[in-house]
Amino acid sequence: MANTVEDIQNFRGQYPKQLWYLFFSEMWERFSFYGMRGMLTVFMVDKALGLGMAEDTANLQYGATQAFVYAFTFIGGLFADKILGFRRSLFWGGLLMIAGSCILAYNPQQLFFLGIAFTVVGTGFFKPNISTMVGALYHDGDTRRDAGFSLFYAGINVGALLGGYACIAIAKSYSWNLAFGLAAIVMTISLLTFVFTQRSLGPIGLPPTSDKGTQPKWYAIATYIGSLAAIPLIMVMVEKTEYTDWFMYIIGPCTLLYLIVEGLRYSREEQRKLLAAMVFIFFSILFWAFFEQSGGSLNLFASNNLQGDFMGIQLDPNGVNNSANSLFVIIFAPLLGLLWVWMSKRRTEPNTVVKFGLGFLFLALAFYTFYTTRFFADANGMTSLELFTLAYFIITFGELCLSPIGLSIMTKLSPKSLQGVMMGMWFLASAYGQYVAGILGAGMALPDPNASPADKLISYTDGYSQLALYALIAGVVLIAIAPQVRKLMGEVK
Repeated sequence: MANTVEDIQNFRGQYPKQLWYLFFSEMWERFSFYGMRGMLTVFMVDKALGLGMAEDTANLQYGATQAFVYAFTFIGGLFADKILGFRRSLFWGGLLMIAGSCILAYNPQQLFFLGIAFTVVGTGFFKPNISTMVGALYHDGDTRRDAGFSLFYAGINVGALLGGYACIAIAKSYSWNLAFGLAAIVMTISLLTFVFTQRSLGPIGLPPTSDKGTQPKWYAIATYIGSLAAIPLIMVMVEKTEYTDWFMYIIGPCTLLYLIVEGLRYSREEQRKLLAAMVFIFFSILFWAFFEQSGGSLNLFASNNLQGDFMGIQLDPNGVNNSANSLFVIIFAPLLGLLWVWMSKRRTEPNTVVKFGLGFLFLALAFYTFYTTRFFADANGMTSLELFTLAYFIITFGELCLSPIGLSIMTKLSPKSLQGVMMGMWFLASAYGQYVAGILGAGMALPDPNASPADKLISYTDGYSQLALYALIAGVVLIAIAPQVRKLMGEVK
């Protein structure tokens, strides 16, 4: 007999058994996702076996791809809420991701954008829904919820750590086909893990019902057909980045206008909270625009300008670029959490706005460290992997000050009837961050395809010094306006 929600939520111990099933499914999916993400720009600029793009073009393509991934996360979440349910949405997204990886494994040179389009749409259906099911394992007031999400967050980073290093290392040592094929195999493991354990979830994640009963079957069929029909459109829009520009120019202002109109219906106090939420959303766009250089310009910098020696150990520089952040998150996220608890007991814990500001200050220090790698380079423009890794150590603390807070603060500041829209705005902010990251990376890259590593070192590190300055300004501004934003937030902490 299937579990009821009450049976699941009344579990004994620290974690429900269902959390472990979702943990492993998400871990392998993140292996696939971050493995693919870590290969994109390097494959695009590879002149021998890749697409042979210029580095500025590759940065723009990367930004467009990632922007659509996050934009589709909002759309996938809506269809899961209204029609498919979380389980069918996750399964459908997983199938599309496997198909995309298989297409790339078969012929990445000729079918690159088709494979990417499948992956974009698939991730949109998969990514938002498994986290929602984790939340459903707990009662609203269950104090064990934070520990559950911390474990789940660790699964994400274990997958990113393994996939980020393994896929690019295999691609460079053996072949791109094999590396994309590994992403497909691992995504299949993720999906099979979910399929064989989903019975333990009872009714969690099943399709929604209305007052008239279950949804007509053609709703789901139409969703599947519609998502397949969107793939050629996404393929064209990612390949032709000027179409991505128009998409981003239109969707953001339209969403903001809709939010303003909706906000007029609420009380003065609720409007103030919505304004505070918009401050967080705006600064999150800036944060991710800087942070997401990791998949674009920093990936190319690692490929062009980093020595492979790390304290006497030979490592793949791109693998380090893709996985160092995840390793540091796994190690230091629990420690930083304990620090916040210790400071809270002494009433010295910084508020949410100041934590956002601290995130930018860490980001500024990290990009200044990336900049200083130029002073440790040899005559050929090859520089220190140790110093590069130190910058990722610093950048991790910036992420930990900001990333875990975002979704939580959106739900706290939004009226209940607007929470879906505000979650969409948060994911859309991530999409804009990825989009701007591509533009910033393209601005740092040299258009000359024959530029030497030494020239590329100067060009990219000049760009990182500018990002360090912008992040510093953003952090100082946020900390300065913290009292005003706290007033807008009212009783929300």
